[in-house]
Amino acid sequence: MLIGGIQKTTLIDYPSKIACTVFLGGCNFRCPFCYNSELVLPEKLKKIERVKEKDFFNFLEQRKGLLEGVCICGGEPTIHTDLPEFIQKIKKMGFLVKLDTNGSNPDMIKKLIKENLLDYIAMDIKAPLNEESYNKAVNVKINLEKIKESVKIIKNSDVLYEFRTTVVPNIHTKEDIIQIAKDISPAKNYFLQNFQSTKNLDSNFEKVKPYDKEFLIEIKKSISSYFDFCEVR
Repeated sequence: MLIGGIQKTTLIDYPSKIACTVFLGGCNFRCPFCYNSELVLPEKLKKIERVKEKDFFNFLEQRKGLLEGVCICGGEPTIHTDLPEFIQKIKKMGFLVKLDTNGSNPDMIKKLIKENLLDYIAMDIKAPLNEESYNKAVNVKINLEKIKESVKIIKNSDVLYEFRTTVVPNIHTKEDIIQIAKDISPAKNYFLQNFQSTKNLDSNFEKVKPYDKEFLIEIKKSISSYFDFCEVR
């Protein structure tokens, strides 16, 4: 497994759990506002100091009884064919597993759910579910049907889940977020996250001023009825 880093403790990435976060390298999207470009761009990925899988599991062994869960994010974890085996090892050690995904690989998501390897799924919804909007947001041509299939798989599973959108000026308007809410509703949990103008994949976005939080709260009020729970992070 290509491990690009570990956050040893997090109280926010896994709701209501004390967890660590493991960052897997590589991604099939090129979202210009991404702030983990070192895990996405091959030329940067080559330069980072990787964590040996053996060292990661030694770390988990030392954290038994202290950590409850492991968050797996990226990059995009589901591009790795050995992800099921990686998660199996984590589960055998007694940890809960949360997966962060862009939803581009519904077959992998379905497999992980079927094999009872996930306790929580967080899927990023990048834009309204039409090809023009999505391709603009992720900066590659995607198979939108796979995104829609992942949404359906997750909603119909018994796994705790959330959908979330990073709201970015120049990419999203209020109307876009309202359309996303309509596209994925009804659903249990949906979070709006503010864009961070730092170390972005496209350096031009480092000059973009994030929306005021009040603007996101205003959007939340307009879409809350589509979800069991909707909040601004």
